[in-house]
Amino acid sequence: MEYTTLGDSGMTVSRIGLGTMNFGYEGDGWKLSADESRELIERAIDLGVTFIDTANVYRDGESESVIGDVIADYDRDDLVVASKVYFSMDDDNPNAGGLSRKAIEQELSNSLDRLGLDTLDLYQIHRWDYDTPIAETLRALDDAVRRNQVRSLGASSMWAHQFAEALHTSDRLGLERFVSMQNHYNPVYREEEREMLPLCEREGIGVIPWSPMARGYLTRPHDEFDTTSRASRENENRPDRHVKYRAGGGEEINRRIEELAAEYGVSMAQLTIAWHLHQEPVTAPIVGVSSIEHLEEAVEAVDISLLSSDLEYIAEPSGPVPIEGHE
Repeated sequence: MEYTTLGDSGMTVSRIGLGTMNFGYEGDGWKLSADESRELIERAIDLGVTFIDTANVYRDGESESVIGDVIADYDRDDLVVASKVYFSMDDDNPNAGGLSRKAIEQELSNSLDRLGLDTLDLYQIHRWDYDTPIAETLRALDDAVRRNQVRSLGASSMWAHQFAEALHTSDRLGLERFVSMQNHYNPVYREEEREMLPLCEREGIGVIPWSPMARGYLTRPHDEFDTTSRASRENENRPDRHVKYRAGGGEEINRRIEELAAEYGVSMAQLTIAWHLHQEPVTAPIVGVSSIEHLEEAVEAVDISLLSSDLEYIAEPSGPVPIEGHE
């Protein structure tokens, strides 16, 4: 495993972040039971993955609970644990979501309890809250840092002008700044390169992309994609998502990744992860896996060195696609 700092925070993370959205279920296809999740986390740590990313809404808190049970058996100082707040945890309680002071304080407390932690390494706003002034959100988050409940702050998918406003507000009010951006980014969705990634580079923000393999679309040839259990679920719930991936040259990019993967003797997933690690702004892609084999493949991808001509070959068919992920 290789390690790097998360933006200008000084905090060291593994180049692969473990995504845990599929943890804590009864066990069904790519959704993992508590025992299967434990096995994956333990193997990830054995392989040198120190960066674990979750959210309060992942399986209604069960993902956090599973992680908490596992990491209790490890040296807490060796790990960087990240969670998120914004989406509602209780549709009957209007204060169980959003980024008001009340929502942040109660949801942070609940996340810490489930994780069994006194302090969270990275606390991220999951989306932009249009109903709460950003200054209130930032003051509540700054107080959490000062109470030592949180070490660093991060953000997730939003418009670049919103993120710039948040950073400017922090600077103007003397509040803790966001140190990371977890955004939607992969070889078939490159809209973030227009504004968000240049802003992150300029401001010293770590970039930790979600869906780095395009919800599985870049893990197998285009013609075989619909055969996966996750693809079936995605197509049933949000059929527009993969259509968008294919809209801007996605099918040709998929074909070129398949071609290069064969040349390098690696899987398409490994080639795609390696692509991320060769993008200058990217700190660590958040990789979600459903098996030990896929986890080990992801870690092996750290050792793949791509030529600049390979990166140009993958990029050449890219075209604009509809914005996806800010909702």
